[in-house]
Amino acid sequence: MWTTDTEEKARAIIQDFTSRGLKLATAESCTGGLIASALTEIAGSSSVVDRGFVTYSNEAKVEMLGVNPATLAAHGAVSRETAMEMARGAVLHSAADMAVAVTG
Repeated sequence: MWTTDTEEKARAIIQDFTSRGLKLATAESCTGGLIASALTEIAGSSSVVDRGFVTYSNEAKVEMLGVNPATLAAHGAVSRETAMEMARGAVLHSAADMAVAVTG
């Protein structure tokens, strides 16, 4: 299903997080869960991937991840500021040590 490059990167992430005893969450908008899907295709990923948030609408970003509506108004849904708040929210609303976020 994935390109060799994507699969290799996902394997490397799972290996790295496993060796360090870390958990990961994803906060995705335009990718619709594809990052979480690529990671969970890898054997052993259940010890690393805590959960994924698919927050396509601005309302979902606010409700599920705590993104500030003022950030969305000032910078838009597709911005570094929004991605940072999505990542923070994913960590706060999960058992993850780190999160990755993508906005568009």
